[in-house]
Amino acid sequence: MRKFLADAEAVLGSPARNLVTILGYVGTVIIVATLGYMAAGWNLTDASYMVLLTVFSVGYEEVRPIDTAYLHAVTIGTIVLGCTGMILLTGALVQFFTVLQLRQILGANRMRARIDKLSGHAVICGFGRIGTMLARDLAEANMPLVVIERSADRLAEIEAAGHLCIGGDATEEEILFAAGIDRARVLTTVLPDDAANVFITLSARNLNPKLEIIARGEAPTTERKLRRAGADHVVLPTHIGAERIARMVLFPKSADLGLDSALKRARGELGEMGLDLEVVSARAGSAMCVLTVGEAERQAAGAFFIVQIKRAGAAILRPSPDEKIRVDDEVMVLVRDAGTTARKLFTAKAEIRAGRNTY
Repeated sequence: MRKFLADAEAVLGSPARNLVTILGYVGTVIIVATLGYMAAGWNLTDASYMVLLTVFSVGYEEVRPIDTAYLHAVTIGTIVLGCTGMILLTGALVQFFTVLQLRQILGANRMRARIDKLSGHAVICGFGRIGTMLARDLAEANMPLVVIERSADRLAEIEAAGHLCIGGDATEEEILFAAGIDRARVLTTVLPDDAANVFITLSARNLNPKLEIIARGEAPTTERKLRRAGADHVVLPTHIGAERIARMVLFPKSADLGLDSALKRARGELGEMGLDLEVVSARAGSAMCVLTVGEAERQAAGAFFIVQIKRAGAAILRPSPDEKIRVDDEVMVLVRDAGTTARKLFTAKAEIRAGRNTY
């Protein structure tokens, strides 16, 4: 069928192009015929009314007597050219809408066939701000995914972005089955509606007990409900946003770590193990500036390890234990207990600025 449509377009031309061309032809006939009647002394209202009656083959009485050879010629020309144009226009409209519907049907079937071939993929429920970023990051990591979205406008955006998608309500089991929930590895429900996320989580867990479920929650009290419904992980965007802003206030240099997508993914993997990356600036007069890398790590007692020193625009990767930390060095450290280390490092930095010798 797809080959047939392609061959038909090659012979007949694009339906949209044909439609525009014929509309232009009909419009030209109407304008020229109207001017022809006006040249015989008719006013614009009578002339346009007569042309429209003729072109659309309505068959009402003539507006004025057609009693001259000139008016006969104009009327005959309007009948032949106008009626022919309307026949062509009707055919072009039928062709345009038929091809449009066939493309939609074939496109949906092709999308369904591609989804049916997936296994071990990710299902994303919702294509809002979070869903858009999530789908983009997963696609960059070559993770197969299917997006479930109700909005027709957003479905067009999803297809334009090159993602597989299913139109419908993710709270319905039929839609989840259409997205391959029984073969999926992970489901993420990121709708802004907590009740919908809980219901989707409950349905998905019943349909696939082995499925990993990551759910979004708006209210802190929703986390317990989502976990009871079967969510393996619960993400609270408001909490994460506040923590991110606090981190940027306390450690502005660490914000640069989020610019590289590969490093961003690495930070996510480290976070699962209770680790994180931070950047600390060595201030003039601080205890850090008189220590070597090895001495700093020993005084930290395992709280962090120095993995890189950025000095005058050049990066020293895996610095040796004898490398001395200098003023204005930007020291990247691998820290433990990412949830509380920020406060510890801030205290350490305050003590360093005060000239103390402890971390």
